[in-house]
Amino acid sequence: MHVTNMHAPSHGKEFYQPAGAMVQTRRSFSTLDSVTYIWRTLGLPGDALRSLNLIEDTNIFSSSFRVAHLAHASIALSALTAALIWSIRTGEAIPQVSVSKEHSCAEFISERLYTLDGKRLASPLGLLGGLHKTADGHVRMHDGFAHHRNNALRILGLPVHASREEVAAKMLEWSSVKLESAAFQNEAVILTLRSFQEWDVLPQAKAVADFPITVRKRGGKTLPVPLPFGSEARKYCLQGVRVVELSRVIAAPVAGRTLAAHGADVIWVTSPTLPNQPELDIDMARGKRTVQLDIKNPRDKAQLLELIRTADIFLSSYRPGSLAAQGFSSEELTKYNPTLVVATLNAWGEEGPWAKNRGFDSLVQTASGLNAAEAERYGNGEPSRVLPCQALDHSSGYLLATGIMTALYQRTIRGGAYEVHVSLAGVMKYLRSLGQSPGEPLEDHAVPTSEVAEKYTESRSTALGELKAITHSASISGVNVGYEIMPKPLGSDEPVWLTSTER
Repeated sequence: MHVTNMHAPSHGKEFYQPAGAMVQTRRSFSTLDSVTYIWRTLGLPGDALRSLNLIEDTNIFSSSFRVAHLAHASIALSALTAALIWSIRTGEAIPQVSVSKEHSCAEFISERLYTLDGKRLASPLGLLGGLHKTADGHVRMHDGFAHHRNNALRILGLPVHASREEVAAKMLEWSSVKLESAAFQNEAVILTLRSFQEWDVLPQAKAVADFPITVRKRGGKTLPVPLPFGSEARKYCLQGVRVVELSRVIAAPVAGRTLAAHGADVIWVTSPTLPNQPELDIDMARGKRTVQLDIKNPRDKAQLLELIRTADIFLSSYRPGSLAAQGFSSEELTKYNPTLVVATLNAWGEEGPWAKNRGFDSLVQTASGLNAAEAERYGNGEPSRVLPCQALDHSSGYLLATGIMTALYQRTIRGGAYEVHVSLAGVMKYLRSLGQSPGEPLEDHAVPTSEVAEKYTESRSTALGELKAITHSASISGVNVGYEIMPKPLGSDEPVWLTSTER
């Protein structure tokens, strides 16, 4: 096991580029280099990096891409930013932050490792989705939600009870790109399997930002906004910080869970009219209180707006434009709360022709060339090979949490409202920039889930049963990190803050 303390970047020439310049490659970056590059680009104080210990132990992932690097760096960034917030609040030096690579990798597959009453839940993926051959290539179909599956079947001209064999037969009648276009237009989620070369020529590829986190200040000059500092503020880095989270699946829920691990009061708002995915929700709900509100119901909408008025952070990951159509755009929310941090996550980025399209981790992997390139490196003749975890989802979550805490830090100095944005495609671009391992075709080996889980899980009693789940992989000296609130049935809590302090 090797521990890396902060030092000068090992390849400084790759860090400091003129404003707006593209960083073409980060192949030589160490994990510390990635942390340093992102930290400094966000404008965070360089001295804080001396407080970071990166424990370079086992990489459990089999991949030609640097997935373990991404896990280690993104979790380290979120924890160091939390420690910076603690330092600002207390006036004390930034405490030491330690993050293990192996533990980070385990946290990147947390939804696959937890058990409830000794049992692993079934996969949330449907039976019809996954990779399918078309007339001229392959597509990947997502059917984790019933409406996406039904919309795909409608495009294919199949009934809702169609079999996988029937779906496969119909796919062969379509060209990949035509089926992808029909899916975009009809609220299904089907993406073409592309190579890097095929992705790079698309307008959407050119529109994806090179840097994976966007933090923007909104509005005019306002006074600095101090974070709440009560008798409990030293216990957790984000004690008393209020978060309203409207999210689904993995990426944004990871961001909310990370803020909760550092002590934020996170109210996770779900809708009683939309489907859920309990297999994922159980793992992602740790640390959060759960409220159900229907924003199309005037009374529920008023309750949500009152939470937002007194919140520090509004976090969402619904399809771009869907919340704005209900009066929850960044412009409207920051009029309502002029010091709000509005954080959003989407699949394809803020710009480009796909910006408002649906997408998930596995679909971004497929469309962007990652899966084709991974398959080529393994040399087994497969058209596609997925990454060993939902790396884009998990990293996006930790990087979004990093951006949110960066905005909180800036707000304490400059005041104002902030927008924070991360996309799965932006994180894909960063992972790709780290390069692939060279040499002979890689050997396939399974992730040692049982052995890893035993090292890093904790058992807790919950309203749903006995939960055994992966702990947070970052530790902060002298400060608590972890989940006080355990998963419970959706809608179990009231839409009120734990503290009654007026904002």
